[in-house]
Amino acid sequence: MDLIYALDIVGTFVFAISGMLTAANKRFDLFGGFVIAFITAVGGGSVRDMLIGATPVGWMQDLNYLIAIGCGASFGYLFQPYIYKLRRTMFLFDTIGIGLFTILGLTKTLDFGISPVIAVMMGTVSAVFGGVIRDTLCNVEPLIFRSEIYATACLAGAVLFLILRQTGLPYDYSVMSTVLFIIALRIVAVRYHWGLPEAGRTSNPSEDS
Repeated sequence: MDLIYALDIVGTFVFAISGMLTAANKRFDLFGGFVIAFITAVGGGSVRDMLIGATPVGWMQDLNYLIAIGCGASFGYLFQPYIYKLRRTMFLFDTIGIGLFTILGLTKTLDFGISPVIAVMMGTVSAVFGGVIRDTLCNVEPLIFRSEIYATACLAGAVLFLILRQTGLPYDYSVMSTVLFIIALRIVAVRYHWGLPEAGRTSNPSEDS
């Protein structure tokens, strides 16, 4: 099993846990929890694969992804009482997931011979779109639309990987350095309340009337 494939399975497992915990927080039933876990785990990768023409999408060609989703969702369901006792656990699972899926989406797009610029975008799509679909279905404002450093961390990490690739650093080190950079940036940004400026610089005139 190569590093990228191993990271893909781990990322799928981690995102499935995140999806189940979100569904549990919204008091969905067990079936709904597994649906949200599935969408969270494969939503971003499926969108990426369809955009770059990699069809059938990855999880349809390898049952290990469905096994990872089932295990992750079951883990999230069975150990909810213990997981919720750990501060910011759901945040941690989501952060690990975006770190892993950014590099997965980036490298897969590059393997298809697509421009590095597009590969950076597809890495970000892989990382955040499962969460966007999850949050939309759960009636939660998606993180990508808030001022937090979220998708920006994925973009920065993807650019870092492209830079490291030109330095001669061993491939596996470049991959792991990128994943850890994204995770660390996201954690530090939340810890110190870093964020991007809001889109609206002035109040809406209609709100003042």
